Amino acid sequence: MAYASLATGVLLAAGYGSRFDPDGVHNKLLARLADGTSVAHESAHRLLRVVPRVIAVVRPGSDPLARVLNDAGCDVVFSTDAQRGMGASLAAGVEASDDAQSWIVALADMPRIAIETIEAIARMLDGGASIVAPVYRGQRGHPVGFGAAHRDALLALDGDTGARALFALPTVTRVEVDDAGILADIDTPEDLRKLQK
Repeated sequence: MAYASLATGVLLAAGYGSRFDPDGVHNKLLARLADGTSVAHESAHRLLRVVPRVIAVVRPGSDPLARVLNDAGCDVVFSTDAQRGMGASLAAGVEASDDAQSWIVALADMPRIAIETIEAIARMLDGGASIVAPVYRGQRGHPVGFGAAHRDALLALDGDTGARALFALPTVTRVEVDDAGILADIDTPEDLRKLQK
């Protein structure tokens, strides 16, 4: 049994994936991994192994993706501001979980993050850490964690920079992990092929 965190998950699934499919025909989050599971479902599943609730943020018109995430166990939120970027999507997820004590924010195109990594982030948050980020071989990755003190700052996010400015704060706790999955997002068909192997 995985560690049971007090945090709420926010799964960002509202991007356009234009590098994966410039024509916008195929949503990369519905692409299949080697075991037949969709990218989004696997990302959601791993997060839900640790946190009791996951808010999945999708853009309007993404009904097939919303169904997959709903079936995975997420509460799906359609963000009308999603076209403005990751910051707006993150703000929508936080707004939809106003009673949360803390948040673990993951990206739906990163299905290979180890459950142990998510647990490590959760333990630090549950222990009172303000902001938590995993680090693999010197590089910061996902998922990231935020304590309740950052609620207003998260709600104010907009545009495509996400919460990057918050990671300049001295209160960031870096967790060293042996998990290349924290850096492995699917941006292109080649990225997907590598993960399918």
